[in-house]
Amino acid sequence: MEMKNTMNIESENITLYNSTGTSIQWLWGKNDGVPNFALRRFVIKAGGQIGIHSHREEHEIYILSGEGTAFNDSGKKITLSMNDTLYVPPNEPHGYTNTGNTDLIFLCIIPLI
Repeated sequence: MEMKNTMNIESENITLYNSTGTSIQWLWGKNDGVPNFALRRFVIKAGGQIGIHSHREEHEIYILSGEGTAFNDSGKKITLSMNDTLYVPPNEPHGYTNTGNTDLIFLCIIPLI
């Protein structure tokens, strides 16, 4: 069993997919020797976004705080707030926008493919 504190994990800015005001922390992943899943923490600042993109892996998301919208390339939008969960299937184009006045913070779990 291992433990880490998020305060000691480096945060990286995300600029891919026309993303703005967004950072990621890789809480657990391949570099930690984790065999099956990666756990990531995202922070999107007020007015920030992660632009439309897709991945071959599914996503399971848990909103820790803030308000936002998840959207796809077909115009579907889902409002998100604290304690909501979201499933994004493999290869579905998707993005996120912070619609609130505080940070939108969420955990995202992906399989290590």
